[in-house]
Amino acid sequence: MGSDLEPLPAPGTDIRADPGSSGVGGNGTDEQPRRRRLEPDERRAQILAQAIEMFGERPYAAVSTAELAQRAGVARGLINHYFGNKRDLYLAVVRRMVTLPRADELAVPTGTTRERVEASVRWLLDTISEHGSTWVKVTSHEGVGDDPEVQQILDAADDAAAQRLLVMIGLADGAASEEPRRAMVRAYGGLVKVAGREWLTRGTMTRDQVHALLVDMLNTLVTESLPRVRRGN
Repeated sequence: MGSDLEPLPAPGTDIRADPGSSGVGGNGTDEQPRRRRLEPDERRAQILAQAIEMFGERPYAAVSTAELAQRAGVARGLINHYFGNKRDLYLAVVRRMVTLPRADELAVPTGTTRERVEASVRWLLDTISEHGSTWVKVTSHEGVGDDPEVQQILDAADDAAAQRLLVMIGLADGAASEEPRRAMVRAYGGLVKVAGREWLTRGTMTRDQVHALLVDMLNTLVTESLPRVRRGN
């Protein structure tokens, strides 16, 4: 897929408009506003935040990079500079949507099995609701369709999420049976995606209803299905 972006602007133009400043003439009416420089990480984050919002609002083909640059308050060529073409930008959005919080920021729940399951489901729903509709579109292939690179990102994210969930429910022991258990948790992840879609985009379920469903299913998985795998059944 080719790029629909303009070349990188000349040095000195990779800056954002400051609506509060006046032009060279000083009257602040007919002149172009002066621009203030942003740090590269700030500019990149600004573009990515707007891209996340826009890819959640409309189909991939309907996202205009010109409008994105306008909404982000940057020169259009900066999208090319930081992300490449539109597909590369979309891949960055996909990665952001499925990136889990760092492991050292994870509070592993304690208590009874049911309490750990409840806490784990709350963590799941908090994670996917941060960017709701965009997360749904990304994980359900509503973006660029059947794209191998997107699928690779999603598969790796499913593996990471399954492993993280095993840690949270206390079943990540490194035993030979851990891979089959992780596969079963990945299957549970399919239910999480469908339930998230019903809640976040279709509005057919509330968060409380999704929470109750996922808790019941995860509790059954933890107390009945996964122990059978550990016993080799």
